[in-house]
Amino acid sequence: MAESGTGPINVADYERLASEALDAGPLGYFSGGAWDEFTLRENVDVWRRWRLRPRMLVDVGDVSTATELLGSEVSMPIVVAPVAFQRMAHEDGEPGMARAAAEAGTLMCLSTIATARASEVAEAAPGGHRWFQLYCFRDRAVTQALIDEATEFGYEAIVLTVDAPRLGWRERDLRSGFVVPASVTVPSVAAALGADKPIGVAEAFALLDPTITWADLEQLVSGCDLPVLVKGVLTAEDAELALEHGAAGVIVSNHGGRQLDGVAPSAEALPEVADAISGRGLVLVDGGVRRGTDVLVALALGADAVMVGRPALWGLAADGERGALRVLQILRKELELALALAGCPSPGAVTGEHVRAAP
Repeated sequence: MAESGTGPINVADYERLASEALDAGPLGYFSGGAWDEFTLRENVDVWRRWRLRPRMLVDVGDVSTATELLGSEVSMPIVVAPVAFQRMAHEDGEPGMARAAAEAGTLMCLSTIATARASEVAEAAPGGHRWFQLYCFRDRAVTQALIDEATEFGYEAIVLTVDAPRLGWRERDLRSGFVVPASVTVPSVAAALGADKPIGVAEAFALLDPTITWADLEQLVSGCDLPVLVKGVLTAEDAELALEHGAAGVIVSNHGGRQLDGVAPSAEALPEVADAISGRGLVLVDGGVRRGTDVLVALALGADAVMVGRPALWGLAADGERGALRVLQILRKELELALALAGCPSPGAVTGEHVRAAP
């Protein structure tokens, strides 16, 4: 696709193109939130409630967006969040998304509810960095099989999602009568269950264990060869507990506004969590990031990196692997410019002094 003129030049352009490419049901599934979608909207809006405080006469002749996450060098503090059912957006699916992330020099986090196995995604982008997002199943043998496959195929971390013991109340899906097409399967789960059949959103969540506790996290950490991050943390108390039970870090997330409506938007929850972690573990954040300036704000509020789910998915829906890559390139270019204009030669140069809350 063109990079100028009438072609897409920002994330919003790709959102528009995705809305034109997707049928109503899948579009509502990917775009929608829970209940009144208050948190969904706030996730985007609250990033704009912080004011940047640029510093002048700083040498920004050589600006780098590169950073390190769990020992891996990536081109930018922007990584691809786990998004389920990606072949419902485009036939390139998760393998295409993995290739896009690798080409962009960053990492991809693969969803448990993916339409490609962890092994297939690894083989699609053998040089890329990968994390595996994990749901804990009632059948712990299923959980272990997923961990074993991710470990065998070079995934570098397990991302345990803890904010979805039950499926959120998603009224867009109810109104549209959305169902996952029969042609879209989740082979990792199907293989673990020993049944190769389509699986829907509600069916997938019915398989998850709603009784897991911090003791289960500790057991997971002790039995896993990979570092474990806890995704879905919104409070200082839970951040502390995650570290106490062995997590290597946390991801500040409200599941894209798709679970409990009315919780804090990610940008609002981030400072509290980052202060609690205080350099003792990795801090990522997702939810509502649409611009490179949002990433700059996140870094200033204490995040080591951000995750983007919908923006990358919109790129995929609009133009497959090429569209996903272009979205990541756009965000990286925006961040590089934002760093330069803020007087920060690198992500590590960003501090809390570079932002203030809007009056």
